Order: sequence, then structure tokens, then C-alpha cells
Amino acid sequence: MHLERSIHRFILRNMEKGSKRVKNAWAFYDWANSVYSLIITSAVFPLYYASATSKKELANHTERMVDGETVHYITFFGVEFVNTAITSYLYSFSFLVVAAMIPLLTGIADYSGKKRLFLRIFAYIGSLSCIALYFFDANQLELSLIPLFTASIGFWGSMVFYNSYLPEIASLDEQDKLSAKGYTLGYLGSVLLMILCMVLCMPFGFNQEWNLAFLLVGVWWLVGTQIVLSFLPENSAGQQPVPGKSMVLMGFVELQKVFRQLQKLKRLKRYQAAFFVYSMGVQTVMLMATFFGAKAINWPIDPETGEQDDSGLVVAILIIQLVAGIGAYFMAWLAKRMGNINVLKITVGLWALICLMAYVIHEPIEFYVLAGFVGFVMGGIQSMSRSTYSKFLPETKDHASFFSYFDVLEKLGIVIGAFLYGFIEDLTGSMRNSALVLTVFFVVGFILLTFVPKNETKVDDSIVEA
Repeated sequence: MHLERSIHRFILRNMEKGSKRVKNAWAFYDWANSVYSLIITSAVFPLYYASATSKKELANHTERMVDGETVHYITFFGVEFVNTAITSYLYSFSFLVVAAMIPLLTGIADYSGKKRLFLRIFAYIGSLSCIALYFFDANQLELSLIPLFTASIGFWGSMVFYNSYLPEIASLDEQDKLSAKGYTLGYLGSVLLMILCMVLCMPFGFNQEWNLAFLLVGVWWLVGTQIVLSFLPENSAGQQPVPGKSMVLMGFVELQKVFRQLQKLKRLKRYQAAFFVYSMGVQTVMLMATFFGAKAINWPIDPETGEQDDSGLVVAILIIQLVAGIGAYFMAWLAKRMGNINVLKITVGLWALICLMAYVIHEPIEFYVLAGFVGFVMGGIQSMSRSTYSKFLPETKDHASFFSYFDVLEKLGIVIGAFLYGFIEDLTGSMRNSALVLTVFFVVGFILLTFVPKNETKVDDSIVEA
């Protein structure tokens, strides 16, 4: 901690906007926390959870045949659900909690100049929760899923404070590239840890020994965060709190001020509406893709255990991560030639086609091809969505508050998307129907993007091209 303070004081004395050192440190947080996205939400934990909650010896487990397929049900807090639907509902609730508390916290952060502190708090909550998942026990499901819930809050809570640094540390023409760099570092870092986990744990299958992967994620995230916090400034936008004023009260004041500004920004408001809709589909696919691959694809059966061999699914997930980095940089390059909104239209249109393809595929080779497309557009849409919002912001010191509105839209979208995905699966017993419904989000999102103006006069009367 003493070393961190010393480094931080040195950076503050020598920092200016556009500092390469600070920008690299900012991008490195994607490296630190993206292991959560891959291993906990996308790859290992979903397979581990599906396997752990499908065992016949569990007292809270039953199974039935639905349309010729075996569907596993789990009793959770006295109510019977499809086992994988429980995580949809859990994630949905965690996003609702984040959406409820983040706006006030970002208002306080902007007023008090403590954005770095809030980033630290949420990163610690997330990383320590991943470590706690090491003790997951399907026989104590209600208790064991608490760390999954708090890890989600920690990850997404930290991201709003992290994203809000982007317009403060990078000039307008650098933001697309820097956003892409962050996501690319995240994909590479998560793949490296995933490979390490496979070397250590794959021989055991998706059973108790894979708990080690959750422990490694927590440690990786925690250590990486310490490095990032050593270089990111606390008060990069230069806010100065007013002595004697309540931080909570002034947090509300900051939110009201930002809301009034948003009402004057036609382009930003229309972009937020489009983002809200298509983000429902994007984030839901990212959360549930592994469950879909495990249940809807005809993977080979291991002759020794008689169980489905999921190693091919892990390979598909790695393909997604590796291709995503290429997609992020390609979209940043394309945006310079076509504009951000046009690139987002293309990407959202491709997402709609992907959901239609998911409805009809059954074989592993088809899933591999689909994984390549998903990775390419996933990297592009995440990076471009963040940098486009950043470029559309007015001149302001309240970046955390502005990004909280962006974050709330994203989380409310996930609440609706994840809940609807789980509800349709619970209702019909098929994830294919859930994937088909996601197509609607992308079609509507595409239509809304067509109404986003190319240019806008901001509150300070400056014009910005995007």
C-alpha cells in the first residue's frame, strides 16, 4: 500500500491528459478483470454449474423429458426451476441492484473526487467473491450462489467508474483505439489464465477440482487491480468538493445536473435508446452462450464416463476470445472511415443474423463457425459502444455521473434480457426459443440507430464528428 501511494503521488505530479503511462494503466484493468467475464460468466463456471446441478444424487434435483431432451430441474428456495434458468434470474437481480445504486455513487464520486476509491471498492468486492466461489457446493445452492451474485455486482459496479476515465485521459481521436486496446488486452489476459486453468484442471473434468479456477480468477483480478490503482489518478477531472456539504445530498445534485444536460443532447439521447435495446441482446448472449452450447449442441459422449464431453465447447469459447480482439481493432479502424454509428449498424445487423443461426444449428462444427462470428462482432460492439458514448459526451467534469446513465441503461437491458431468456427457457424447456427472441432486440436496436443524428451542437456549442 505504501508503494502504491508513492507511485500514485509521482504520477499526479507528472501527469497530463494523454499520458501514455496512464492510458496503458487504464487499459490494463481490462486485462485484470476480464478473466471474470471469461471464466466465471462465459466458460468454466457455467459448465461447472451445469454439471454440478445435473447430478441425480442431489436431493434438490429432478429431471424430465421435454421435446425428446432431458431437462434438469433444481429446487431453489423451495421453488423448482430449470437448473440453468436460476443463473439467468440471479444475474438479472444483480444487475437490478447495480442499476439502483450506481447513479447515486457516481454522483458522490464526481462531487467528492473519489472515483478511484469506488473503483477499488467494487474491484475488491468482485475479486474476493470469485475467491469465495472456490467453496461452491451444489447441496447448499442458496448459500453457494451468493458469491456469484456479489461478484457480478463488483464487476459491473467497477466498470462504470473505470469507463468514466476514458474521456478524461484520452483525446477525442484516441478514444476508439484506446477502448479497443483495453478490450484486446482483456481478451488476451483472460485466454492466458484460461489456458493455465485448462492445464491444471482439465484432466479432472468439470467437477470439484475446477474450483481452483475460481480462486485463480480472484487472485488475478485482485493483483491486477493493485497495479492499475497505482497509476490511475484519483481526481483526474479536477473536481473539488465543497466543505461542509453532505456527499449524499451533493450526489443527488450531480445527478440532477447531468440529467438536465442530457435533455439538451438529442444525439446522445437517441444513441442511449438504441444502445439500451441492442445491449439487451448482446449482454444476454454473452452471459448465456456457454449454457446454450452445452445444452443445444450435440457434443460427443465420453465413452469412459458416459457424460457429454465439453472440451470442444471450451475450445469454441477460446475462439471467441481470440477473434474478439481482432474485431475490436478492426471496428476502430473502420469507424475512422465510416463513422461510429454506421459501424454499429453493421455490427448490430450481424448480431441479428447470429441469433437466427443459433436457432437452427445442432452440430459442433456449426457452433465453431458461429463462435468465430460471435467473437468478431462481440469485440467490435463492446469497444465501439463505449467509445461512441464517450465521444458524444459534452465538455464536463461529471464523467462518472454521465457514464452511470450509460451503465444503468446497460444493466436494465440485461435485467430484461436475462430474465426473458430464463423465463422462455423455463416456459418452453428450450434455449433455442430464447435465442430466437433475442433477434428482436437487435432488429429494433438497428432501427433506432438509424435515427441517431450524425452531428450535434453540444451544450458548449462545439460540434463533434463521430
